[in-house]
Amino acid sequence: MGVWDLLLVGMVILLGLCGVLVPGVPGSWLVWAAVMWWALKDPQPVAWWLLAGATVALFLSQVVRWALPPRQLRESGASRQMAVYAGSGAFLGFLLIPVVGAIPGFMAGIYLEERHRLGRHAEAMAALRTAMRSGGSSVLAELFTCLLIAGAWVGVVLWG
Repeated sequence: MGVWDLLLVGMVILLGLCGVLVPGVPGSWLVWAAVMWWALKDPQPVAWWLLAGATVALFLSQVVRWALPPRQLRESGASRQMAVYAGSGAFLGFLLIPVVGAIPGFMAGIYLEERHRLGRHAEAMAALRTAMRSGGSSVLAELFTCLLIAGAWVGVVLWG
């Protein structure tokens, strides 16, 4: 697979990661479709294993999301800016502390946005709890799974 094809797959994965944070956009399906396209264009055993792993991980993510409360983020006061902060925090946390850093990064992003908006620690913590109870945990589960898949894809492309 050529460099331009890999770049295009990476861009679709990045679009899918951003799509997880936007209601109504099938972000996780975009990530899966990009990995599937890559596996079809570059038929190596490791590519097929990654596609199988991504499929299982996304299925488990959907099961977890169905077990969590439904998304009601708009009613809780979540804004687009909060999604940007949360997504950026999850991405930075994922890079700084590989894999598990996405979870505290996501919550730190929400906290920072709420602290900036509300100005006080106690109010920001209460808003963070409300956001996580209102569907932030399901967004986090889906985003974390997509970050795992994206990280695995990058690892396979660079070292595979």
